[in-house]
Amino acid sequence: MTAAKKKASKAKAVIKRNPAGFADPAVDAVFKAYPPPIKSKLLALRRLIFDTARTTRGVGRLEESLKWGQPSYLTPETRSGSTIRIDQVKSGTGQYAVYFHRQTDLVATFRELYPHEFSYGGNRSILFGAGDRIPEAALRHCIALALTYHLAKRNAVSKSRRA
Repeated sequence: MTAAKKKASKAKAVIKRNPAGFADPAVDAVFKAYPPPIKSKLLALRRLIFDTARTTRGVGRLEESLKWGQPSYLTPETRSGSTIRIDQVKSGTGQYAVYFHRQTDLVATFRELYPHEFSYGGNRSILFGAGDRIPEAALRHCIALALTYHLAKRNAVSKSRRA
């Protein structure tokens, strides 16, 4: 068997063991613990985050782990972005959120760009109800801004030094 076939076979085995493709068993366990309606919404957010990372220039490999017990997504190789976390809202039944680092201006930027498309949780999250229709293009843009947050800052500094 060639090395490529062995690799493909191994990848298929991983998918069979773990259909959602979780590399970290702890993350898998957190998703399994969510109630069904929230779990499906969070899995959709997870797919959107990975897809946005894959199609956004400068992001590189995305790493999924747990931070504060929440599924978290960061860019360890390029360090292009700020960590994104997703979770159900503990104080709101049937609610879930995308969380951003509160010491960034990301949520303030999202409020300016999308004042009516989202509900916001202070300066740290975009909130959703289980029955909400998600404005995917707007959310994809917000995720891309988070995944390139540090890259954009570095580029701005670099441009100001050249001026």
